[in-house]
Amino acid sequence: MVNIAILGFGTVGSGVAEVMEENRGRIALAAGEEISVKTIVDVRDFPDSPFRDRLTRDFSAVERDPDISVVVETIGGVGVAYDFTKRSILAGKSVVTSNKELVAVHGLELLALAKEKNVNYLFEASVGGGIPIIRPITQCLAANEIDEIYGILNGTTNYILTRMIGEGCPFDDVLRDAQRLGYAEADPSADVKGYDAARKICILADLCFGKNVDPAAISVEGIGGIDLTDVERAGELGYRIKLLGRAYRLPDGRVTAYVAPHLIEKDKLIAGVKGVMNGIVVHGNALGECMFYGAGAGKRPTASAVAADVIDAVKHRERRRMVGWEPSEPGFLADVRDMAVRWYVRFEGAADESSLEPVKTLAHGGERVFVTGRLTARELDAALGDAKVLARFRIL
Repeated sequence: MVNIAILGFGTVGSGVAEVMEENRGRIALAAGEEISVKTIVDVRDFPDSPFRDRLTRDFSAVERDPDISVVVETIGGVGVAYDFTKRSILAGKSVVTSNKELVAVHGLELLALAKEKNVNYLFEASVGGGIPIIRPITQCLAANEIDEIYGILNGTTNYILTRMIGEGCPFDDVLRDAQRLGYAEADPSADVKGYDAARKICILADLCFGKNVDPAAISVEGIGGIDLTDVERAGELGYRIKLLGRAYRLPDGRVTAYVAPHLIEKDKLIAGVKGVMNGIVVHGNALGECMFYGAGAGKRPTASAVAADVIDAVKHRERRRMVGWEPSEPGFLADVRDMAVRWYVRFEGAADESSLEPVKTLAHGGERVFVTGRLTARELDAALGDAKVLARFRIL
């Protein structure tokens, strides 16, 4: 019998407890022994929960309990969650988490500490919810040099853009609907401004390229600047607009990572990812391209990924799983503004159209819409000069 503790009994934490209980037999078969939720830590009371007899407000009860070998952290954020995670590892316990912010900001430190203590720090659910992506990168694709990874990493923004594209609904109206349906928080900033996707692409870049990518160091752009005019113009040109987190390796070995809206050709598989679903594309030098698709959030899908990590931690108690990355040296992260890509740009006024290298052009009244050849952001700025730029997006 292996005893585990759950820190935080909100949506994900309660989902983990339910999955561990409901699928107890299947989980025991996969782990090789029975796993039981012994203690749950939360500052709130849950008098109607079937797990109420296991609840405590005292984290030290977990920290000091030698019978608890795996701790599940579903608190979120980088405050108490960081403190409790670090103390759990120092106490010789493996930690499983769904906390993308904590992994993105402190993963390098916590993984090094876990290695020192010969325990596991696992985080499959931190990216993509229930979609298997961390384990495929570190195991199934281990023989590949991965040169690019990108994806729709936030279900809220994908829901908003899907409605804008499919129904012609304005951004503000769809956002209110998303909040009413529970897809968006009362304060949606982390989603619509791209911060949630930024944390996730940093974790994926860390794993794919083996060195730390700080979320504070990457370019992040959300979807607040997208209006229905651009949705319509992109459609006329054969594209859909999606918010992507993207990271790729340059020929000189440096890496660039960023989050921004992109135009994607309608026939590309990832352009068809709709609603709150996520899609992640990995390109390896042996495999080529593959895509992972599924529910990127939600109580049960995320709990599924957390429970799988619990099983993995139990199976690797004697020999920890080799998951981690190294510190990055100065200059490892390239400035995304110097990366040449194709652009969609909508503007009014005069521009140096010869420098824009237009591939496709639309004219609507006083507006010009160009799809360009490969230009850096700096080259695009120079070509546009004093023109009034109404919108500009990268093209995948």
